[in-house]
Amino acid sequence: MTDLATLLPRIERLLDRLDSSAAAHGLDWKTVRAARWAAQTGELKPILHPQRVALKDLLAIDEQKQRIDANTRQFVTGKPANNVLLTGARGCGKSSLVKAVHAKYAPKGLRLIEVDKAGLPHLPDLFDLLADADYRFIVFIDDLSFAEHEPGYASLKAALDGSLAGPSDNVLIYATSNRRHLMPEYMAENLETRHLGGEVHPGEATEEKISLSDRFGLWVPFHGMDQDTYLAIARHWAATLGAPSDERFERAALQWSLGRGARNGRVAWQFARDWAGKQ
Repeated sequence: MTDLATLLPRIERLLDRLDSSAAAHGLDWKTVRAARWAAQTGELKPILHPQRVALKDLLAIDEQKQRIDANTRQFVTGKPANNVLLTGARGCGKSSLVKAVHAKYAPKGLRLIEVDKAGLPHLPDLFDLLADADYRFIVFIDDLSFAEHEPGYASLKAALDGSLAGPSDNVLIYATSNRRHLMPEYMAENLETRHLGGEVHPGEATEEKISLSDRFGLWVPFHGMDQDTYLAIARHWAATLGAPSDERFERAALQWSLGRGARNGRVAWQFARDWAGKQ
């Protein structure tokens, strides 16, 4: 009786897992181009209307576009490619660039799966679901950063490199973050640095924080933009939305950026929408 009481919960969990697996595999990837990983239930939920972004609309990041496009093209055509970490200034197109390359290569079999930080400990389950699919998948983790001792940190680190349950050849991880090392860095950690024979050796705390970003094969940095670039992007979006940019446009755009405390592509897009809506 005791053995049966012990086995029943295990059997129930196994049946739940099989049901979730069947639901995930039930996605028709011919029509579903993007999905969201619901780690709590172990399901892939289709995103029926993914945001469409065109590469031509992303201005002032030509080098970043070239690097991400080349890596994604290699992946889609079955050649070796790297996991990617896009880092740097906020609002400069990191997430939009991932969405844009997905839109470009979706007709060639590329699918995008969005994973939030809570789902990171369950990445091995997701990799198992995707391993036998006849498509290429980018696991997209947006706005990634960690506080001290968060469980997802070790999970992502193992998933990128080091775990036996890592992704198969048809899966890459693309992550965006405002922090290159993904974790807060403290002045006290610099005191651990040692100088041996003229060489600088970081302390263990610093080494640990660097070790996660090091596991991404490709780093793509984004930088802030000057005023002229900001205005050019605002004009582009205004024209795209069918709104003329008259003599008031430049002053209004600059006032908008001052109110937001930033000049970047996101602020330019938001201003253009406001401007177009008032015309």
